[in-house]
Amino acid sequence: MRKQHPLKGPNRFKLGVFSMNADGGLAITTVPERWRARWEDNLNSAGIADRAGLEFLLPIARWRGFGGLTHVREWSFETFTWAAGLAVATQNIGLFMTVHVPLVHPLQAAKALATVDHISNGRAGLNIVCGWNPDEFAMFGQTVGDRTYDQAEEWINIIERAYQSREPFDFAGEFYDLKGVVSRPPSLQAPRPVTMNAAFGAPGRNYAARHCDYLFSTFSEIADGRAHVVDITNRAAEVGREVGVYTVCHVVCRETQQEAEDYYRHYALECADQGAVDEHMRKKKEFANSHDAKAFTEYRQRFAGGAGTFPLIGTPEKIVDDLTEIMDQGYSGAALTFVNYTYELPFFCDRVLPLMRQAGLRVN
Repeated sequence: MRKQHPLKGPNRFKLGVFSMNADGGLAITTVPERWRARWEDNLNSAGIADRAGLEFLLPIARWRGFGGLTHVREWSFETFTWAAGLAVATQNIGLFMTVHVPLVHPLQAAKALATVDHISNGRAGLNIVCGWNPDEFAMFGQTVGDRTYDQAEEWINIIERAYQSREPFDFAGEFYDLKGVVSRPPSLQAPRPVTMNAAFGAPGRNYAARHCDYLFSTFSEIADGRAHVVDITNRAAEVGREVGVYTVCHVVCRETQQEAEDYYRHYALECADQGAVDEHMRKKKEFANSHDAKAFTEYRQRFAGGAGTFPLIGTPEKIVDDLTEIMDQGYSGAALTFVNYTYELPFFCDRVLPLMRQAGLRVN
């Protein structure tokens, strides 16, 4: 019998692991223990997260790195095949695939997504992104357009219709002109697997309001987060829908606050891959509407520590206090990154999850 998707489970605040499929994760550092993202590393960490009861694994879609000494994220696993492999090796955790709409045909995505949904018995999820990196698009002989969310409208409509229609159909749009479309089997989840989108600007958020179940958003300070929740809630309400809001955080959890802060300074300041940090920040600021302006001027350490996401640094008790405050802003959950998932996830799961249960954030 098909299971309920983990993101629809009983925990008040859901937790996932982000960017495990890519070299470095989100950290841009030269420390020797930095994440290498070998397949056995992914298997081990996925198993840790699955056994601990975390809700989801969320990969990034990267086709080239950011240079520097480490060429961070140049090594990364393609997300459909990554999710298919982990679907066999896990039992309960949700498995997302991240896709750049202009680079993947909707029928290819529909078939691959449904395949993973069947392999995982209904645990698949789709992270719909439109892309921003011109160097990556150039690898495919394309340029980043200014109407990618218009294309994404047709893209997701084709996938949903392909799952729902038992007879071949034609589709005549501005971006796709398709004849005799059919895609069997459909996904186990109906009308399609759960969807998410990470959007900061209005076009992306309007798209998420119409087509996604969850929005991922970043903030510079926790108190800034409520505005993002209110914004997407209002956009979704205008089209008669509800959209859950998640965020992304990078984590250093240690026995003492001083130990956590010392390690954060070590890997994200003293050992940061400065060339890669410069390149990442430059491209994000120029091409990607993903952070507020303060992130680029005041929080360089956060880009080295976790691609500009919010830092959770401290003892298990401090981490739970921060997560509680994030939940109180209206967030449904968070995707977490670490310098090394295999080394750090066990301590996080053993020490933080019980405190979250005591605080009423989780029931299991």
